[in-house]
Amino acid sequence: MIMETSENLKNLVKEKYSEIALQSKVQNESSCCGIGGCATVDYTIFSENYAGKEGYHADADLGLGCGLPTEFAQIKSGDTVVDLGSGAGNDCFVARAITGVSGKVIGIDFTDVMIEKARENAEKLGLNNVEFRQGDIEKIPMTANKADVVISNCVLNLVPDKQKAFSEIYRILKPGGHFSISDVVLTGGLPANIQKAAEMYAGCVSGAVQKDDYLEIIKTSGFVNITIQKEKQIELPDDILSNYINKDQINEYRDSQAGIFSITVYGDKPEDCCGPDCCK
Repeated sequence: MIMETSENLKNLVKEKYSEIALQSKVQNESSCCGIGGCATVDYTIFSENYAGKEGYHADADLGLGCGLPTEFAQIKSGDTVVDLGSGAGNDCFVARAITGVSGKVIGIDFTDVMIEKARENAEKLGLNNVEFRQGDIEKIPMTANKADVVISNCVLNLVPDKQKAFSEIYRILKPGGHFSISDVVLTGGLPANIQKAAEMYAGCVSGAVQKDDYLEIIKTSGFVNITIQKEKQIELPDDILSNYINKDQINEYRDSQAGIFSITVYGDKPEDCCGPDCCK
């Protein structure tokens, strides 16, 4: 039953993001990650401004992120970088500007149409050390211990089995490698009607878990030096909330400790790792 639910979720993500791949950034920003359809959304509360970043390519920016992981990922020249949920290639191209010609960037995405779009963008840019592979983040199509850095931008919240996803990140990283991932998490007991409003307001809130649970998943996957590099609370506008709850309930929510946050989190795979995923 759980597997069936997970497969249904994956199929929904694939269907929706296939549609998103064919939309413009402007369309996506005005339709809640391309999913919800709420035209009053001010998407800037989620997205970060990539303009001016070296390697930025406007055609690859679909406006779907909730952070800027490349800014915090400590990528070095010559690194092998893997971007999970690479979309049209935006973060991959920014990462490639840092790794340079001696490095390699691999984008993994679940959606065939996104992969096609990203490959077209890479060809336009003439980049021969950026590649894109179709694959499931719960079963990343790479052998173990290959990546120096893993990045991801507002994608893991959509993955049904987050423990499996972080175990896979651990597997593909070299000992001493690290990740920097931007994602959406929750704090406190978010009422069901607020959760519904949030998901209507931004499809990227769907699948988000409690921040403490998210960090615990990372820890139990074997990572150390886990650090939140950036954190930003997502404010739901009153005009959106008023579609679901009354004014008193809005005030109660504002006064509570519950909230929706965009976080960028970092973790290291230990240097001395010698478990089954380290010494292959």
